[in-house]
Amino acid sequence: MLIARVATDSGPRHGIVDGDQVRLVCSLADLRRTGERVPFTPHTLLAPVQPGTIYGMAHNTGPADRELAPQAFLKPRHGAIGPGDPIPVPHGIGPVVAEAELALVIGSPARHRSLADALEVVLGYTAANDVTARALQAQDSLWLAGKGFDGFTPLGPVIDTELPVEAGICLAVDGTTVSASTTTALARGFAEIIVYLSSITTLQPGDVILTGAPGADAGLLPGGTVAITVGGLTLVNPVVGAAAPAGLLEHYRKAIA
Repeated sequence: MLIARVATDSGPRHGIVDGDQVRLVCSLADLRRTGERVPFTPHTLLAPVQPGTIYGMAHNTGPADRELAPQAFLKPRHGAIGPGDPIPVPHGIGPVVAEAELALVIGSPARHRSLADALEVVLGYTAANDVTARALQAQDSLWLAGKGFDGFTPLGPVIDTELPVEAGICLAVDGTTVSASTTTALARGFAEIIVYLSSITTLQPGDVILTGAPGADAGLLPGGTVAITVGGLTLVNPVVGAAAPAGLLEHYRKAIA
């Protein structure tokens, strides 16, 4: 089942994709159909979820990372954007890259989950782009400066409730494939990630977990387009320039130069 979040006259609504229509539901937490339908078109699609919290998994890109302790980071929830939304790249912050990832969407509260029942709390998955300013990331051990800009977490286009055992992850820039890998290359699988995070905090419905980028990253420049394919979902976003963050650049100018 595919779940979309769409713009309607009454505001953003969730619904189940049915061909070229979306059957609206009560909410993401209550998938009972209301009987309403709206067209399923690119211009009505929004980010498939408004995240409560966005978690990212650091050092989870390949088998060698299993030698490291699991580590997670946070991204601002309002940094999430949807399919077709522009990724604003501020001028002067150094190289900015795209990282293609499978994102888990949590469907029910989760605390102290085991490997056996961890995946029961997952509503589904979507494609994610963990946009990162590399020079800023290297200077900030908490990674907020490198990963926290508005628009640095594209998600979409929809949520697929059929979580795959293995999914291909492909990253393309301006129509050229830069990287192709699969989720089996991740150091820790989906269940392990949920066990780790739920041992720290209670995961809530609507939370999003970026599980790691097993392939190469790709530089982003204003005027370009980035496409991320995860399983059967493809997320496409244009890249635009944005104003330089003057105050921030004062702190990091030497690192960026």
